[in-house]
Amino acid sequence: MIRKYKFLFIIMFIVSLMSLQIVDAKLRPNETLEKKVITIDPGHGGRDPGTYYGKLYEKDLNLAISKILKEKLEEKGATVYMIREDDSDLSSQWDKAKKRGDLYRRILKIQENKSDIYLSIHINWYNGSSMSGQEVLYHPINENNKVLADILLEQFKEDFNTKRRVKKTNLYLYSNTRVPGVLIECGFLSNPNERTLLQDETYQEKVAVSITKGVETYFKTIEESN
Repeated sequence: MIRKYKFLFIIMFIVSLMSLQIVDAKLRPNETLEKKVITIDPGHGGRDPGTYYGKLYEKDLNLAISKILKEKLEEKGATVYMIREDDSDLSSQWDKAKKRGDLYRRILKIQENKSDIYLSIHINWYNGSSMSGQEVLYHPINENNKVLADILLEQFKEDFNTKRRVKKTNLYLYSNTRVPGVLIECGFLSNPNERTLLQDETYQEKVAVSITKGVETYFKTIEESN
């Protein structure tokens, strides 16, 4: 009789546990990025302003968009790390080449975070005001880099009707980071209209949401291909 009750108790416990898991899944239907680790790299910072227009610095816009992007990715269940969360760079006082030291430490952080992907956030510049739109660059060091780049650009086309295209880059950070990731140019600071939009929090959020949707599609694509 005691064994019978023990058996029934175990069955009831298992059923209850499964029910809790089902309820939990229903309560978290939007967490499509659960268990994904993403590192966001807000480009430049500290001594390095990036491109600029007067006192409007790329480094500040990169950080503003990255902070919103972090929130959007976390809402989807991702674990998100930021390379920087303030106006700083990662160079050391002992570095002879400050920029190279900064980029090297960014690579280390991406690896230390055990990232599934990294997203490097930047703002573009062109010698003239005609260029506009989002752009995604990748290095073929990882075969999934182009997959991610293509998906993100398609999402930008859908959300912003951008006419830009995916490009390759040989810049140091991207050619030395084996973790899948891309360089995202969120617009052109040299374009008067985009310069205004990029300072608007609503527009920054729209960019972050578009990137998040692209990231969701990327992971779904990779999982289906595997």
